[in-house]
Amino acid sequence: MILPLKTPADAEAAVAAVREHLGRNRLLAYPTETVYGLGSAVDRESVDRLAALKGRPEGKPFLLLVASLGMAERTGLIFTPAASALAEAFWPGPLTLVLRGGEGKLPERLRGPEGGYAVRFTSHRAVARLITLLDQPLTSTSANRPGQAPAAGAEQIVALFQDAVDRGDLLVLNGGTLGNVPPSTIVDCTSRQPALIREGALPRGELRRAVGRLAP
Repeated sequence: MILPLKTPADAEAAVAAVREHLGRNRLLAYPTETVYGLGSAVDRESVDRLAALKGRPEGKPFLLLVASLGMAERTGLIFTPAASALAEAFWPGPLTLVLRGGEGKLPERLRGPEGGYAVRFTSHRAVARLITLLDQPLTSTSANRPGQAPAAGAEQIVALFQDAVDRGDLLVLNGGTLGNVPPSTIVDCTSRQPALIREGALPRGELRRAVGRLAP
């Protein structure tokens, strides 16, 4: 199934179908402010299904998309002073923060090798509205096969994951064709001194200009 997701109104029209789909531990494909993502609810069974679809090994986790700082905090994630400064400067937007915490509220399958969970407050208005209406984060990973570039649109996603779409396991949310946007910048904030893991849409210099000594 393919549903439109270009505007907040589209999110409101789609939320009932999306909620029912996720409630059966099934998967989504959706646009973000960077690339198309594949995602799920955050329970263990759904995450395992996402890993199987993506071909993701056990030790490589997925990030979380949230629609507010409060949603991230409700999952038990811990914001260091640097993480708080970076979030205030760049959220919502293409900045992923790796944060400690989450014990008992998030599956360990999502915890990365740094000991934290990767989380981003998305600036895609339609996806943010959908997550707000669902009142829960979504997992996220780029919509591609290992070693390939992310799909630029819904038609490419269907072609890549045709079997999952045909089985009804993958619901595709069509946000149109996305441009050639770099992936999110990732900063490890699991310790007092932040560390840049990946320089993406936000370069290191922009981080430093915004938050000074609290930047990686």
